[in-house]
Amino acid sequence: MKLYLIRHGESESNAADLWTGWLDAPLTEKGFEDAKQARPFLEGIPFDKIYASDLLRACQTAQTAIPGCTPEKTPLLREINLGSLAGTPRSNTPENIKALISQGYTALGGESREEFKNRLRQFLSTLEQQDFQTVAAFAHAGCLMTILDDLIGFKIPRKTIRCNNCCIAVLEYNGETWALYSWINTQ
Repeated sequence: MKLYLIRHGESESNAADLWTGWLDAPLTEKGFEDAKQARPFLEGIPFDKIYASDLLRACQTAQTAIPGCTPEKTPLLREINLGSLAGTPRSNTPENIKALISQGYTALGGESREEFKNRLRQFLSTLEQQDFQTVAAFAHAGCLMTILDDLIGFKIPRKTIRCNNCCIAVLEYNGETWALYSWINTQ
């Protein structure tokens, strides 16, 4: 099975440089253009199933990148829950909060990194039980990066890999393990 895991286009909170998490921010006009740029990489692929995070920005990206699709919405593909940090400016994050973030977001009323990883593993496990050949899943940067970290067995330093809006990670499942097939930044 091949899984095309696509990050959403630019959201209003991305444009405003806000912490987003479960904040349900819609796409900007640029975000819709981002999704249109992903379209040539996805058109013509006979997807057996199309999933999207149940957050608006992922659903809007799916419907723009694959016109006419009706993705199955799932909370398993949501970004990590940031708790009270969601909606606050990234540039003004106090140092004491930055220290908490390195441990996850439970101290802020959100999820731990382990809870997030387990939720994403649950999504992949669900796919493993299906007889799909090709699946698209529209999600968030944290999802792509966390799944990639999990596949290779360690956390990749975020400054060493680009995960632009509408980045497409293609994963392959051989019946036993998942592997990175390709990583495409569409812009």
